[in-house]
Parts: sequence; structure tokens; C-alpha cells
Amino acid sequence: MRTVVLLLTVCVLLAAQAPKGRDPLPNEQWVSLFNGKDLTGWIQVGKEKWTVEDGTIHGQGVTKEYGYLMTEKDYRDFWLSLRFKCEADGNSGVYVRTRFKPGTVEIAQGVQFEIDRTPNRHTGGLYGDGRGWIAWPSPEYEYVIRPTDWNDFLLKVEGNHFVAILNGIKVLDFTDPSPRSSDGAIALQLHSGGEGNMRFKDIYIRDLSRR
Repeated sequence: MRTVVLLLTVCVLLAAQAPKGRDPLPNEQWVSLFNGKDLTGWIQVGKEKWTVEDGTIHGQGVTKEYGYLMTEKDYRDFWLSLRFKCEADGNSGVYVRTRFKPGTVEIAQGVQFEIDRTPNRHTGGLYGDGRGWIAWPSPEYEYVIRPTDWNDFLLKVEGNHFVAILNGIKVLDFTDPSPRSSDGAIALQLHSGGEGNMRFKDIYIRDLSRR
């Protein structure tokens, strides 16, 4: 039922954004990044376990290293809508404008929207690009996450402006005065330590990139 509601919402947004009398331009359309059947369009980085189960992407930490599932395509500016569920404790996140050092799981560039169901771990906060924490939500937003249920995550990345909306609540609205990354892939993360156990589904993107 939630999937139907999400699809209807996407259709309404699309209809509202496209001027009457013509078809929407490519960057006005929401496009699915996950077909619910396999990992077409995605690249595994590292040795963690990424599978498709019951229409979801299931990421499991099986080593002590980091693991990522990265889009084949790069995105500069975009809105990304997805749903995630934390199956266990452990850190995760969504990296944007990301590059990896060849043949490794080491991030060369990119920032992460944090996911962690443990309180005071700043879900929705921005981390990375060699700077550690860049921005995190105010304390009143630490309990917006649903620790054992599905969460709705809308991420807006436009220039140096980053917005995270978690379960309908804007938990981060940050303009970066000194951004270091401007283009790259989107990557789902499993943190090192072998504790990651995450599910993702209903992944849609509205690509605003101008090239």
C-alpha cells in the first residue's frame, strides 16, 4: 500500500512540475533507480553482501571492512527519494557525488547523509570529504528515525545546498560555504565492523544536473 501511495505522490509531483501542453523534460521526471528484481544499474564496491530480497536491496556486513553499492551513473544536482530500514545496530548512509580510489573501498571524494538508528548518531547529518562532520540535525530531530520500521528519506542536493527530509520532517537544511565535491555517483553504505544490516527500496531520483 505504501508503494502505491509513493508512486501516486511521484505522479502528482510530476504533473505539477511539467507545464501544460508538452511532455516533461528529462530533468523534470522522477526515475526509478531500483527495479525491485536485481541490481541492474548498480556496482558493488567492496566485499560486503548485497542481495535483492522481496523487492528490497539487502546489505549485510560480512567482513570488517566498509562496503558500498554505487550507481553506474553520476549525478551532480538531484532530488533522491528512498525508503530504508535498519535491521540491526550499525552505521549506514547515502553517499553523494562520490568517487572511490581504484580497486579499493576508500572514498576519494563525496559526502554522506548519515543513517544510524542509535540515538545521538545524527541521522540526516552530513559527513565526509575529508572533513569529518560537516553539519548535523538539531537535537530535537534525533528521534525522528523509526528504529525498527521503514523510514522515508528525501535528499535534495543542489549546488552547495543540502537538504534532508526524514519521515516528512526537514532535519537538515545546510548551505556549505566550501564544498569539495560537485559530481559523482550515489552510493549506499555499510560501515566497517561487520555490523551493517540494512534494507533499501522505492529508490527514485529527479536528476537536475546540467552538463
